[in-house]
Amino acid sequence: MKKLITAATLAIFLLATSATGILAASAKCKVTAITDTIVTLDCGDNAEKLTVGTVVKVKTEKKKAIEGC
Repeated sequence: MKKLITAATLAIFLLATSATGILAASAKCKVTAITDTIVTLDCGDNAEKLTVGTVVKVKTEKKKAIEGC
């Protein structure tokens, strides 16, 4: 009985984590304009992955530290 519960829990966990990966899309875009609270992005050919009204998460590129003497 304990093995059955463990197997069912594992199956549900794997199904839940794989479903979120399917919904996510990624694209590299460039900011072309900023007006008040509106940001315009140029995604090139990757724009077809996105639709109007979709909520997106934006991350800025991390700049590498320049080490010197």
